[in-house]
Amino acid sequence: MLDVKMIRQKPDFFKEQLGHRGVAASQIDDLIKADADRRDLIAKSEQLKSTRNQVSGEISQLKRNKEDASAQIAEMQQVSAEIKTLDDDRRKADAQVQDMAAHLPNVPHPDVPISLKEEDAVELRRIGTPRKFDFEPKAHWELGEDLGILDFERGAKVSGSRFLYYIGDGAKLERAVYNFFLDQHEAEGYTEVLPPYMVTDESMYGTGQFPKFKDDAFRITTQDLSLIPTAEVPLVNYYRDEVIPAEKLPVYFTALSPAFREEAGSAGRDTKGLIRLHQFNKVEMVKFTKPEDSWDELEKLTNNAESLLKKLDLPYHVITLTTGDMSFTAAMTHDLEVWFPEQDKYREISSCSNCTDFQARRAHIQYRDDDGKLQFVHTLNGSGLAVGRTVAAIMENYQNEDGSITIPDVLVPYMHGKTKIEKQA
Repeated sequence: MLDVKMIRQKPDFFKEQLGHRGVAASQIDDLIKADADRRDLIAKSEQLKSTRNQVSGEISQLKRNKEDASAQIAEMQQVSAEIKTLDDDRRKADAQVQDMAAHLPNVPHPDVPISLKEEDAVELRRIGTPRKFDFEPKAHWELGEDLGILDFERGAKVSGSRFLYYIGDGAKLERAVYNFFLDQHEAEGYTEVLPPYMVTDESMYGTGQFPKFKDDAFRITTQDLSLIPTAEVPLVNYYRDEVIPAEKLPVYFTALSPAFREEAGSAGRDTKGLIRLHQFNKVEMVKFTKPEDSWDELEKLTNNAESLLKKLDLPYHVITLTTGDMSFTAAMTHDLEVWFPEQDKYREISSCSNCTDFQARRAHIQYRDDDGKLQFVHTLNGSGLAVGRTVAAIMENYQNEDGSITIPDVLVPYMHGKTKIEKQA
């Protein structure tokens, strides 16, 4: 969440910066007006409370002198009623300002490409050379069905569209991938966490999913709980309403979890395969840092994700997303996109973002600086990596002409020595 006081002090700055993210200037004006009305209610209430305190003293003195105070008492009863009305109105105004501010995205870093179109992302680097096949490469879903390791038909029968079963070596490959990821992150200094998969509305608010994206969540209708869209939510909220000891910073967490996505805006997109499912596994990386360290930590986070693709020997590139394509909470995002031969294009496999103090303000996560003053931490998050998409990329890039799939060398130990997936009986 943005600081309303800062918006009030620098309205033109926020209009310009958030305008790059598609926010209308009128939204800033409306927020500033609502905040001014709220502060006016506070001032009027405080003035009446001061008057009430003063007259209450006079009433006490009149009573001690055994003089008539009925007029003053009647006046104060009226004043108390006015104060109650003002305070009720102020609480409503507080909620309105809070809600308006909660719908504003983070301010982009100056180096983020300014555009509302995703095509204007800037490529930072390209690693690896896409393999040249001497046969026509198949899509991963064709390979998976032919090998008997992916079953989309029964997944749809049991749970509906965008669900599947991993079978036999398919399940083993998925498990090999996420165990490899977790081991690599642990070696890089991350603490592994097994988090809850359902979270409260307050937790979803803390990381920016609510209120703006509430309709995109899978909700538990009998309680105020949601299935997590990413482990980022329970990991960031681990320190909600807490002060992290400064000597502990930076804190690195990693977690494997399912991610549950409504995918409400993706009708007709990626209806086949592992790219866009309602449920998929993802290994997440989350960092809590001091503000002065967060931009260096973003580069480290991105490198942590890249190292996995390098060790898997999968071609990829890194791009910086535009102001219009970043997530709601991000100030800057580097996307890793891995090569998919059948589609002849790069597809997203990780987003690494610095959310600055945006989430920390919402979740009230602080530390004490060298002067002992409370400051908000910066939070960062990144996929390390999306497991199903990694499996799909391995299948397509490591496929053989006979339809088998060679296991990347780094995964062979996790596959108990198996070097190839062949058609299952």
